[in-house]
Amino acid sequence: MEKKKNFFLRYPSFTIFAFLGIVVIIMAILAPVITGGADPTKGNLADAILAPNDAHPFGTDKMGRDVFTRVMYGARVSLSATFALIIIIFIVGTILGVLAGYFGGILDAVIMRIADMMMAFPGLVLAIAVAGIMGTSTINAIIAISLVSWPKYARLARSLTMKIRHTDYVAAATVTGSKTGYMLRKYMLPNALPTLVITAATDVGTMMMELAALSFLGFGATPPTPEWGYMLNEGRNYIQYAPWMMIFPGLAIFITVVIFNMLGDSLRDILDPKTAE
Repeated sequence: MEKKKNFFLRYPSFTIFAFLGIVVIIMAILAPVITGGADPTKGNLADAILAPNDAHPFGTDKMGRDVFTRVMYGARVSLSATFALIIIIFIVGTILGVLAGYFGGILDAVIMRIADMMMAFPGLVLAIAVAGIMGTSTINAIIAISLVSWPKYARLARSLTMKIRHTDYVAAATVTGSKTGYMLRKYMLPNALPTLVITAATDVGTMMMELAALSFLGFGATPPTPEWGYMLNEGRNYIQYAPWMMIFPGLAIFITVVIFNMLGDSLRDILDPKTAE
């Protein structure tokens, strides 16, 4: 009881960065309220390339759109795309890895050879190639990065499953006639999930950076979508005389990535049995 009561005090780093992460998510959800209902896709050419002022605290872009409004709405696009990507690679990688580790044989060989093939190429380069073939869009960027990122989770899940598969209690359950579905639900997934959840939490920042990189290179979000990586792309030609077009989206990416990276590290300290108290 005492441990539960003092949980947040025992893990101050997790408490701080969980709070900051929640704040970022709430700001994304409440973007219409924070910006006063402004439309991030509509601008006024008469207000193009205005430096930060009282009316436009982050300045305006080449189309006269308020950069502050676009950064706030960009949090929605960037966070939702990142979380969708994490969920996809987590589910696909975990399922394939657990099946490969539990059944072994031909299934294991096929899944692992596909994973090895995907990991043989530089991840971002392969994602750019896939996104280029599929076409420019946020959804296609998510699919492209998913195709090159799931092997990491599959290999980790396979390794954990194989380790669990040869424990005495699993052997005893097999002897007593436990069915495959029960074994997977009762023993394999529960024991593998903590490590996989830690990996997913620490990957949030990385996946956000990769999505932003694809958008910056022109393979992700399309105009006039307010996405942080695409906003950097729009501002790079104006860096000398309108640096705010890149500074504020860049700061948004930097701050968000730092928060979720630190949150993932602190979550690892809690869930990892090697570091848990």
